[in-house]
Amino acid sequence: MALLNVDKLSVHFGDEGTPFRAVDRVSYSVNQGEVVGIVGESGSGKSVSSLAIMGLIDYPGRVMAEKLEFNGRDLKRISEKERRQLVGAEVAMIFQDPMTSLNPCYTVGYQIMEAIKVHQGGNKKTRVQRAIDLLTLVGIPDPASRLDVYPHQLSGGMSQRVMIAMAIACRPKLLIADEPTTALDVTIQAQIIELLLELQQKENMALILITHDLALVAEAAHKIIVMYAGQVVETGDAKDIFRAPRHPYTQALLRALPEFAQDKARLALAAGRGAGQIRPSERLSAQPALPLCDRQMPQRRT
Repeated sequence: MALLNVDKLSVHFGDEGTPFRAVDRVSYSVNQGEVVGIVGESGSGKSVSSLAIMGLIDYPGRVMAEKLEFNGRDLKRISEKERRQLVGAEVAMIFQDPMTSLNPCYTVGYQIMEAIKVHQGGNKKTRVQRAIDLLTLVGIPDPASRLDVYPHQLSGGMSQRVMIAMAIACRPKLLIADEPTTALDVTIQAQIIELLLELQQKENMALILITHDLALVAEAAHKIIVMYAGQVVETGDAKDIFRAPRHPYTQALLRALPEFAQDKARLALAAGRGAGQIRPSERLSAQPALPLCDRQMPQRRT
């Protein structure tokens, strides 16, 4: 049985008569210990779909799904109390910008220990030692002294390492990393991804990597989900998608990579509209973006 099972997940905003379809009937699954990459351009619905799983879509957003299950539990039916017990303990998320995700009013140590206190309890001495162990695990030097620093005293890379430490504090079964390297320079990006993959293997976590970086998921992911305008247009094993992509949008994304580009070749046209801006009658998987989709329904890999 899959650890996470998502079937026909939709997230709408605005009026029910003319909703903004940020996510439209998305389906996928994630197994224990699996690394899944969700790729697509900005506004394709990658982050919103994961926020829906975490229960972080507020009014006027509406979350609908035929099935939304984690570890055999129906996420559509659990109470707010049960969700608070689940999020942080069994499912955790790393957000895009660590500088705005950490609370500037509290020390690093307090924020890590608070996560441990809420979900695992224990005395203060135990929580302090666990926080030190976590900072050591994510590669922060002199971890004991770092407990007393505030977020503004850390670099972007160090802040992201602290966010990772908080996310894995309770050994979650599923970790969602939403563009975890966006605000970091190139050398730090590689270190953070290497750290995430190392922790994923060590803890046997399922890991969802949300990114627009196809080169990243090519190296890291077992499975890739390609999204466009709120829909999943292609899903498959990473090696299969990179070797023989079926959907024209996936093909266009791959052709935009320097290693796949041909000398003096023009980039594929992708002048479409974002998620929610496409009328239901147009939703033929990238029809407004790619000319081929005007003529035929493209193939999907599942």
